Amino acid sequence: MRILALLLLLAPGLVSVFGIKLMRDSIFAEYYPFLLNAGFQFFIGLILFVLGFAFIGGFIIYRDKKTNIVQFPTRKKVNKNISIF
Repeated sequence: MRILALLLLLAPGLVSVFGIKLMRDSIFAEYYPFLLNAGFQFFIGLILFVLGFAFIGGFIIYRDKKTNIVQFPTRKKVNKNISIF
């Protein structure tokens, strides 16, 4: 089961790495021929990075909620019967 989880996280991780590489290459003026220009290449790289990072983060939060590791902050109840005077 752990191997399946590792393989599931490998694809978005590689997408994020490729996104970072696209952003870096657009900064150092190394362009791919299938992308139009540096700005478009940087934007595509940013989108790939954010999507991969969000998938990995969502997977970790989902797993931690399922095993009851994550504790979200609770709100304090406000006493509405308190008056100033």
